[in-house]
Amino acid sequence: MASAPELRLSSAYVSGAWHPFNGARQMELINPDTEARTGTLTSPDAELVSAVVGAATDAQPAWSQSSTRQRLQLLRAIIALTEQHADDLAQLISEEIGAPIDFARAAQVGTAIKHLRATETALATASTDIALDGDPMHRVRYEPVGVAGLITPWNWPLNQVVLKVGAALAAGCPMVLKPSEYATRTAIAFTEIIHAAGIPKGVFNLLIGDKETGAQLAAHPGIDMISFTGSSTAGRKVSQAAADRFARTALELGGKSPNLLFEDCDVETSVRQGLAHCFRNAGQSCNAASRMLVARPIYDEVVALAAKIAQATPVGRPFDSGPHQGPLINRAQFDRVRAMIKACDARCVAGGAEPPVGFSPGFYVRPTVFADVSPNDPLFQEEVFGPVLTITPFEDEDHAVALANNTRFGLAAYIQTADPARADRVAARLRAGMLQVNGTSRAEGAPFGGVKASGHGREGGLWGIQSFQEVKSISGAAQRG
Repeated sequence: MASAPELRLSSAYVSGAWHPFNGARQMELINPDTEARTGTLTSPDAELVSAVVGAATDAQPAWSQSSTRQRLQLLRAIIALTEQHADDLAQLISEEIGAPIDFARAAQVGTAIKHLRATETALATASTDIALDGDPMHRVRYEPVGVAGLITPWNWPLNQVVLKVGAALAAGCPMVLKPSEYATRTAIAFTEIIHAAGIPKGVFNLLIGDKETGAQLAAHPGIDMISFTGSSTAGRKVSQAAADRFARTALELGGKSPNLLFEDCDVETSVRQGLAHCFRNAGQSCNAASRMLVARPIYDEVVALAAKIAQATPVGRPFDSGPHQGPLINRAQFDRVRAMIKACDARCVAGGAEPPVGFSPGFYVRPTVFADVSPNDPLFQEEVFGPVLTITPFEDEDHAVALANNTRFGLAAYIQTADPARADRVAARLRAGMLQVNGTSRAEGAPFGGVKASGHGREGGLWGIQSFQEVKSISGAAQRG
């Protein structure tokens, strides 16, 4: 696959072709492993943003009327090419965000392909015209919402792109993708795949740039819907910009997900899985199980085991094979995570603010565990987006639920117990969009999203497609002559 390095600097993909542009705003691209400068990213002016939106607008009438068969053929071609270039994509992700190469292959790219397949299955089996109670005189029709603006983050740079692009494509929406400025190369590589798959002109457009570029896209009057994944602070701004013209938003925002360990759980398995989930992707996942809430009878055992596991968790370079933790994405995130670690008054039982020995330069943070963390501590309340776990004891089920819900976020929650009735009872009381019990993985195509400050709307499978569709009620039939 051609790398076209000049494209990642100052080119937009518009109506099926790359268009170089000049811009006044530039930022350096920095390798998170070495801190070496790898290039520059130029952001476009507002006029180019409008031109890109205009290309999607021009494509909207025809693409909104495209057949399910046409969309399926295109989606299947994209899946096949993504699988063909999986290793190229993994190498890019590893270089760009510092993800360990084996993790990039198996999780970053592997999960993205699974999401594309789930979207394909949903498109192939779902109906866009449904008779109410089997009566053809009364129907509900799902129709494309219009031109979609897609703004994606850097932490899962292919996965988050395909969740939005695949769903918008399946729904019949032309789109403009604005990827994170820290993951532009991955988005460009996927754009090359989409181009090779034969997407009609204007249906998919790529706009590279900084945060201001994303803000311009969110505020543009030609965008009918914004699908945004990122921080709650940025999501609020996107929502406010869209509200001025009543544009729809789907927001997948931050999280501070609790992991509840009851006294009857398998302690060894629960703690190992819990730390693995918290430290996965160097803690840079919105659904990370970053708050471990533990029943008092097993609390000391859990803290000791968590400290032992964290201390043994390896840190390694992105290009090294094997299971290990890589660097954080950039200097700002590195400084923020270390500052939050330093400011915590709780008992640090593993890790700490000092970088691991032998990993400087580079944005590396040691896997860190704090015990006896108060619900009032910022580490308990705020998303760290780094490899930091807090452990807090609870006295009974009511106390566990109260602690779990004591945050402005509501993305995911995890329950560890041998009692099925308790699992169901607690799951019903937790304010979160996604629940996982005893380490069970989410099913392919399951809806992904949260409540409260974690956003609204769902991605994945049928729910992802429907987030890009309007619901139209139709009653009656044409009169016969």
